[in-house]
Amino acid sequence: MRAMVGLFLSMALAAPALAQQVTYRKDIRPLWGAKCSACHGPDAPYLGEFSENKDKYKAIGKGPRMDTYADLLFFIAWPDTGAIMRRLDDGKNAKDGKPGNMYSTLGATEAERQKNLARFKEWIGKDAWTLKRRDAITKDELARIQAKY
Repeated sequence: MRAMVGLFLSMALAAPALAQQVTYRKDIRPLWGAKCSACHGPDAPYLGEFSENKDKYKAIGKGPRMDTYADLLFFIAWPDTGAIMRRLDDGKNAKDGKPGNMYSTLGATEAERQKNLARFKEWIGKDAWTLKRRDAITKDELARIQAKY
């Protein structure tokens, strides 16, 4: 009986934590749609096409396509490891202290940008936020990435 009560209590205490977990579907997709889809939506080129024609797409205000969970993961884990983190970072993690070139798109005010940045960081995972590129990141660092669907 005591074991059952203990199990029940641990499940009851864990439920709020699970309910608060940041996920792509619940949290990131709506945020992405509001802040990023104009340049990185379904009419944007895939990474390969963008890379081959950067100047063309930059001239028309388009970045690489990131409108699905799978496409977005390209810029978190592989093949463009850390790209999202480098571009959305507020500069506190950068050697030069400068924010990433997309930080300003996270909100109209500093408070909104910090709130949305915190949501991205929580989604990617505790201690997983990195500005490193694919050739500099370790296997252990990659394993920290959560990015729940």
